[in-house]
Amino acid sequence: MEIYSLEYKYFYLIFVLTNNKKNLNMKHIIAFAGSNSSTSINKQLAAYAASLVSGVEVTVLDLNDFKLPLYGMDLELSDGIPDNAQKFLDIVKSTDGIVLSLAEHNGAYATVFKNLFDWMSRIDGKLWNDKPMLLMATSPGARGGATVLEIAQGRFGYMGGNIVGSFSLPSFDDNFSDGKITNEELNNQLLEEVEQFTESL
Repeated sequence: MEIYSLEYKYFYLIFVLTNNKKNLNMKHIIAFAGSNSSTSINKQLAAYAASLVSGVEVTVLDLNDFKLPLYGMDLELSDGIPDNAQKFLDIVKSTDGIVLSLAEHNGAYATVFKNLFDWMSRIDGKLWNDKPMLLMATSPGARGGATVLEIAQGRFGYMGGNIVGSFSLPSFDDNFSDGKITNEELNNQLLEEVEQFTESL
């Protein structure tokens, strides 16, 4: 198995994104979770939803590859913007669409996502760059991360967000298995949102 550094993976991804759009006319989307859990259920949902988008190349990102110090004004003034915040923002700017599934911690964003969000917003207040976004959330509970989904829907539009589809998956353990949604009704709901997302690319 070949192991590459984050620097290599970052520059390779930017190369692929740029060349796909310029030379191959291939759409490219990114998928990631607002979580850094190694077993993230939101990452599983994001990867599944992205796999349903036809005719595109998909890159699934892991926030663990973009570690950042906790945002603080004093830190920004003394050390500037961390490289990983700029790298993630560059990827957002280079992609054709975003599939994002948010983890909900205490009724809000997970700390790792909020921290990334804050750092990127210091570079560009319209950080989502009007890229079509399929915004989702899931949780083990019956509300399926509905609270954090509502927060993001109310905020992202002010930050360059272009949410063209949204989806909440309740009771993850009961409705998701072997890399896919097992509840037919819920899966059909997601397929409708994926179709809207695909048409917007």
